[in-house]
Amino acid sequence: MSKRPYVIDQMISAKSIAARIEDLCAEIHDEYEGTDKLIVVGLLRGSFVFIADLVRELDLPVEVDFLEASSYGNSMESSREVRILKDLRGEIEGRDVLVVEDIVDTGHTLTHVMHLLEARNPAKIKTIALLDKPSRREADITADWIGFSIPDEFVVGYGIDFAQRNRNLPFIGKVRFTDE
Repeated sequence: MSKRPYVIDQMISAKSIAARIEDLCAEIHDEYEGTDKLIVVGLLRGSFVFIADLVRELDLPVEVDFLEASSYGNSMESSREVRILKDLRGEIEGRDVLVVEDIVDTGHTLTHVMHLLEARNPAKIKTIALLDKPSRREADITADWIGFSIPDEFVVGYGIDFAQRNRNLPFIGKVRFTDE
């Protein structure tokens, strides 16, 4: 955990997030309408708040599973080495899958996860990210649905942490160090 003092400035309000999720769910519903069951895979830990709100808004039969991947640890910078800490419990072969990510930054984690899951032969696999930082992209990947595109700022809240803190904020906030 950083000992540097910081403040959090609100960047995206809880109300804006809720409205955007409603719009995204309408698009996801159109894509997956008619599926017998959509497997929604949350990438832990950052996506847990987003996935909860997303599946409650989806008007489709869903199954929820989780995969935990890490490339940050307690750092503010990606190590670019993706480790799978927890795999799916269920099978996805021949099934429709929606992968839910909190933020696509360098793209290494989502790329790694997509290669892993595509090798399991799902019928259809798509991705959604609450936040996208295209200016930081190192891997050639873009989520199929994006909640908000943001500048290169370190953000917390709505499930996203800084050294395991601030996940419980109901909004997305920008971390600003006060000793700068």
